[in-house]
Formats: sequence, structure tokens, C-alpha cells
Amino acid sequence: MACASTRATPKTGLRERKKIKTRQAIRHAAYRLFEQRGYDATTVEQIAAAAEVSASTFFRYFPTKEDVVLTDEYDPVIEAELLSRPVDEPIVESMRHAIVRPLREMYEADRPELIQRLRLVQEIPALRARMGESTSASCSHLVGALAQRTGREPRDLELRVLVGALLGGWQEAIMYWVEDDATEDLPDLVEKTPSASSPSA
Repeated sequence: MACASTRATPKTGLRERKKIKTRQAIRHAAYRLFEQRGYDATTVEQIAAAAEVSASTFFRYFPTKEDVVLTDEYDPVIEAELLSRPVDEPIVESMRHAIVRPLREMYEADRPELIQRLRLVQEIPALRARMGESTSASCSHLVGALAQRTGREPRDLELRVLVGALLGGWQEAIMYWVEDDATEDLPDLVEKTPSASSPSA
């Protein structure tokens, strides 16, 4: 999902927690530099130096500078939420629960950083372009989780269309929130956003 935080789940091992800590250090260093220098003027080398890691370490965690803004550790959390929902619950409701709960945690813990990230996405064309790839990857993960929960095939077209429509609608709600100067409660806005549905969902 193109909204981020760095929460570790209770089952996260020590090695993964260290990775999350390093990603978090790189991400926070990047946001400080973006604020001071601007996104375009900030280089990967500067971010790595500020985070006290090598450039090669940066690229182990983030394939591109855009991914510092767009990637997060929430896809596994959302997948776990989806898999925990009742099997007979409508997919739209399961998706809504799985998205809103982590979003609320992120919103309460990192609201200023969240606003900064989304404003960067709003302003930087390269980020908007990369966001499409990030959303597509998130969609694939969630379709896989839903297929596992419902017994459908991961290539099920209905699941892919439904998940894509839901993520697209919620993404629009999030960008609306930023354009509206973040005046509303974001999780509430996403929760009440009209969503796509289907008779069998």
C-alpha cells in the first residue's frame, strides 16, 4: 500500500526487526533531506550518508529513490488482517477492515510524516508514475491472500478487478484528503468512501 509505517508484527523475528529499523532510519533521513533540500535535489548518496549506511545498503532496501516514499511494511500486515477475517464475510468488508485498521495505527503514530509523503506524491511526477507500479504489486499480494482465504484461483479475474477497484478508490480518497489540507480524519474518510462491489463479492 502506498501509505507507510514500520510496525513489526508480534511474530516478527529479530533479524526482520533489524531490517525494519534500518529501513526506518533510511526513510527518516530521506524525509529530513527532502524537507531541507527538496526531493529532486536530494541524492541517494546524501540519504545513505545521513542514515549512516552505504549506498549499496540503501539499494538493498529501496530499489529507487522513489521507493523510499512509496514502499512500506504494511502489505504483510494487511494480508494477515485479510486472512483473519471470517470466510463468509463479503470481500469488500474484509478489504475495508484490513485497510482501515493499519491505516488508523499509521495515522495516529506518523501523521506528519504521512502528510509529507503524500504531498510529495502529489507534487513529484516521478513518484506518481512509480506509484502505479507499487499499487499493482500491493494488488497482487492482496489478491493472493483473498484467493487463499476463499479457495479461488490467484488468477481469478473477479478478484483482481475488485481489489484493483477498491485500492484505486481508496487511493483517490487519500489524495483528496491531502488536497483538502488533511482536515478530516483520514481513516474515517477511507472507511466511508463508496467502494466497488459485485453480487458475489
